[in-house]
Amino acid sequence: MGSSPWVGIVLLSLAFMALCVATEVTYDAHSLIINGEKRIIFSGSVHYPRSTVEMWPNIIQKAKDGGLDAIESYVFWDQHEPIRREYDFPGNLDFVKFFKLVQEAGLYAILRIGPYVCAEWNYGGFPIWLHNMPGIELRTDNPIYKNEMQIFTTEIVSMAKEAKLFASQGGPIILAKIENEYGNIMPNNPKSPKIFTENLTGWFQKWGQRVPHRSAEDSAFSVARFFQNGGILNNYYMYHGGTNFGRTAGGPYITTSYDYDAPLDEYGNLNQPKWGHLKQFHAAIKLGEKILTNGTRTDKDLGNQVTLTTYTNANGEIFCFLSNINNNQDANVDLQQDGKYIVPSWSVTILNGCNKEVFNTTKVNSQTSIMVKKSDDASPKLTWVWIPEKKKDTMQGKGSFKANQLLEQKELTLDVSDYLWYMTSVNINDTSIWSNATLHVNTMGHTLRAYVNGRHVGYKFS
Repeated sequence: MGSSPWVGIVLLSLAFMALCVATEVTYDAHSLIINGEKRIIFSGSVHYPRSTVEMWPNIIQKAKDGGLDAIESYVFWDQHEPIRREYDFPGNLDFVKFFKLVQEAGLYAILRIGPYVCAEWNYGGFPIWLHNMPGIELRTDNPIYKNEMQIFTTEIVSMAKEAKLFASQGGPIILAKIENEYGNIMPNNPKSPKIFTENLTGWFQKWGQRVPHRSAEDSAFSVARFFQNGGILNNYYMYHGGTNFGRTAGGPYITTSYDYDAPLDEYGNLNQPKWGHLKQFHAAIKLGEKILTNGTRTDKDLGNQVTLTTYTNANGEIFCFLSNINNNQDANVDLQQDGKYIVPSWSVTILNGCNKEVFNTTKVNSQTSIMVKKSDDASPKLTWVWIPEKKKDTMQGKGSFKANQLLEQKELTLDVSDYLWYMTSVNINDTSIWSNATLHVNTMGHTLRAYVNGRHVGYKFS
């Protein structure tokens, strides 16, 4: 996850093999071409470590039922190589098993190897030992970083090849992508198709803040606009967000829940009406798939921020989008022999044959559901237990020491703790002038706690 919505992607140009199960994947400026057929692809992000192995089949099936063609996931370096050259893939870290389940469900897969992923994940997916290597500079043209990156990437690709996960081997992976999002690298090849790797379905949640929400209408609107403007692959980030288990959450105050207001909620339940509304949208776009991937596009400005986009193929078949990006005024559009249409503000109407409305992004037909989540009744035998952090596992084995400046937190905590406390004290002999004192602290810290004579008197959060 990050700032740049248009992200370069490495297409696996897969040669057709002798095996009948192999899949050929190529592309042109307007489509992905899979086994000679031009395709539009709907994909959704599902991060395998953010759910349990037992949840995977249900999540994948619901994604397919929702109209997806593919499942996309990062690979998380810190989880798979927590100690240098010691690899780990147990339980819900078994990405090979995850992608095989994707294939068994009849879906394609998109592999994002990282090695940097961002994703609101601890240290962006980098293992702490990488940070501590002398002379290293992360995500730059640095030989130490590039060597370690190459070794890990090669390990993941080798495992995928051994498991025959790539399309050329009969596997599900049709696309692979290296790195995450370099903001200074933008689309620069007009012969490449438009691919949207992170169309946000919501946002992550921070402790103490409102639950982020992106409406089903706005989600559908953004994707419809993308396809209106020539898009061919849309990936929802996230389609199922899941849970930040352990200490994997990678940002100040990000909650354990990574629900993301996705079409499938944290536990894999349908988030209605978003799931159903997007399912109907996917079906509408698929009606025009052959025209959108084989046709020519023309745009007509109808005034007042209303645009008619028409795709026409060699046979004269047409497929249209009517967009109204005015955010407070509906539009009445008269297409003469093709009919009259009311296009609500901030919406897109899809017209099959340019004369039949098959979908509008603001007209939600899916029934809204409100999921009431209730925790299991706690056993009376269960009690709270406080476990102190082992300070000597951090702070370079010292537990604490004096410093007169801010310190590099990862180097001191060795990534075994999320916290680094800075403490100072002031001795005041004349207490009479301090009876109504106010403490002012200029700090970049996230939390401040104050004590007077050992008694806690207050706190503030940034």
